[in-house]
Amino acid sequence: MAPGKLSEAFVFDAPSGGKDAFGGPAVGWSEQFERRCAVIYQKGSEAVEAARLAGRAVFKVKLRNDSATRQITTDWRARDTRRGDLSGEFPGVEYNIVEVDAITDRAWVYLVIEGPVV
Repeated sequence: MAPGKLSEAFVFDAPSGGKDAFGGPAVGWSEQFERRCAVIYQKGSEAVEAARLAGRAVFKVKLRNDSATRQITTDWRARDTRRGDLSGEFPGVEYNIVEVDAITDRAWVYLVIEGPVV
């Protein structure tokens, strides 16, 4: 794939745990890396249609396969930094990572991401 086709910019965050003031689990996020990627609109399957009916967008993300992208798991999140604001107050649209495929293609890692409820 030509470099121009990787037109989107995503940041990937891993969960970082700890304890809150009351001793319970506090879930935070720590930024791991940023990558250029291609976003592919998902069409057709029953699960995708159900998500759309619930107001959630489902996309497939194509990333170059490297040591960092192979670390991504379904408990991570993806942030679309091109859709945020420049002040840094809104860090981008957050997506849940639903599926990670790092074995189908040796050159690419594919993610299925699900967007927030609109």
